[in-house]
Amino acid sequence: MKLVRFGLRSHERPGIVDENGNIRDLSSHVADIDGATLGDLERLGTIDVSALPRAPKDARIGPCVGGVRKFICIGLNYADHARESGQPIPSEPIVFLKATSAICGPFDDVVIPRGSQKTDWEVELGVIIGRSVHHADETTARESIAGYCVINDLSERSFQLERGGQWTKGKSCDTFGPIGPWLVTSDEVGNVDALSLWLEVDGRRYQNGSTANMIFKPAFLVGYVSQFMSLQPGDVISTGTPAGVGLGHKPPIFLRPGQTIHAGVSGLGEQRQRTVSYD
Repeated sequence: MKLVRFGLRSHERPGIVDENGNIRDLSSHVADIDGATLGDLERLGTIDVSALPRAPKDARIGPCVGGVRKFICIGLNYADHARESGQPIPSEPIVFLKATSAICGPFDDVVIPRGSQKTDWEVELGVIIGRSVHHADETTARESIAGYCVINDLSERSFQLERGGQWTKGKSCDTFGPIGPWLVTSDEVGNVDALSLWLEVDGRRYQNGSTANMIFKPAFLVGYVSQFMSLQPGDVISTGTPAGVGLGHKPPIFLRPGQTIHAGVSGLGEQRQRTVSYD
C-alpha cells in the first residue's frame, strides 16, 4: 500500500493511492495515517479502495505520517559521505534527534533560517515504525517496520558544527524535515537494501547513491535504537545520506532562496521543494 496525507497544513486527511495513481480518501475508515492506524495495517488491506472518493487533484500533499512523537536520525551511515565530511567511518550508529516541528510536506517550501549561511541538503531513506519495540532483536525489529518513505534531512551546517557541537541545532529548523510523498508499506517495497536515492538542486544532480552502501541497515538500526529508547508506532528514523551534500564540495555549495530541490528514492516517490527566505 501507498499511504498518503493530503489537505491544508495541520488539517490533513488520510489517503491511499489506488492502482491508477489516484489518491483516495480514507477518512471514512481511519482518522489519520498515524501510530494508531499503522498498528492495524491489516484492516486497511481489506478496504475496497476503488469505492473510496477521490481526493481533489490540486490537494496539497502533507507529511506521510502524522502525530510523530520521535524523529530519530542516523549520522554518517554511508562510508562515502563520512569520507567527504572528513569523519571516520562509525563503528556504531551515530544517533541524534531532529525536532518534530521540522516536519513538513514533500512539496512545501523550505525556509532558509534567519542568519543562515550554510543550509545543506541530504536525501535519505525514512523508516516508519508500526509496532512498539524495546530491546528488539533484528527479526523483531524488521517486523516492527510499517513502511518506508523519502526524507530530506536538511541541515544548517554552521548551526550544526560551529555552535557548540550539538547536531540537533542544525537539524531542527522549521521545514527542515520534508517527509513523503507516500508511506509505502514494507510488503510493497521489496528489497530495501537495493534502493537508489538521488537529489538535484536546480536540475543539477548532486547525490546519486544506493541503500546497498549503507553501513548499518534499517532493521539493524531499529534494533540498535531500541536499546536506548522504546519505539512506538508512527516514530520515524531517517537512516543517513550518501555522498554529494553541499558541505562535501570544494568549495562547499549551500542553498540560497529561490532554488528548487528535487529528490527521490526508487519506489517511494519524489519530493520537490522551493527554498525561500525567512520572513
